[in-house]
Amino acid sequence: MSQRYRQLNLDDRRMIYQLVGARTPVSVIATRLGRHPSSVYRELKRNHFHDEDPIFRGYFPTVAHDKARGRRVRGGKLARDPDLVAQVVDRLRQAWSPEQIAGYLRRQRPRGFYACHETIYQYVYGAEGRRQNLYQLLPRARRRRRPRYGRKPRGVQIPLARTIAQRPAEIGQRSSFGHWEGDLVAFRQEYGKYNLTSLVERRSRFTFLMRNPSRSSAGVMAGIQRKLGALPHALRLK
Repeated sequence: MSQRYRQLNLDDRRMIYQLVGARTPVSVIATRLGRHPSSVYRELKRNHFHDEDPIFRGYFPTVAHDKARGRRVRGGKLARDPDLVAQVVDRLRQAWSPEQIAGYLRRQRPRGFYACHETIYQYVYGAEGRRQNLYQLLPRARRRRRPRYGRKPRGVQIPLARTIAQRPAEIGQRSSFGHWEGDLVAFRQEYGKYNLTSLVERRSRFTFLMRNPSRSSAGVMAGIQRKLGALPHALRLK
């Protein structure tokens, strides 16, 4: 039966600090603590103290212990740092966007003591942010946040009246000339941006193939206009 995992305590971190200062290999430190080497590597990486002055950078037992306990506090990163929350809310009240605040904090605060814009949005729309009505301070004051990956409709939105099922019967039955179907043939990226536009007259099956230098709609539409514009009006109805 495997042993139950036990969190590192302050005494363990003091031992790590002393052994690291003596340049003891991580494998030896892990053996002394009765831990897996990956646990020691993770401890040194996650709880390393970052400061602008190199003298104050390093692994310190009390600082590491406080950082580890702080991560277990519920409510997210901002809830663990009242000073960081105060800075974020103060700049929201000054009409800063979360993206601007995140960029400022990244430049002004030491590594590990800033918040990205997504963290700020989560705090604003979290329980504490809703209690303070912080959403009203956002550039777009939405009471509820849209899904992160579904904020804008994707794909081409075609009105129902323009679907194939809604076209006149004479077009569907191919009983008259002048009705065209268009399609875009795109190639794999390694072949560049070139693509082909195909135009097929529905009754006669007469076909135009046009080479486009890019995939922009302006270039594609210009090619279609150039080809169909040379035909009589009766042969280019829709």
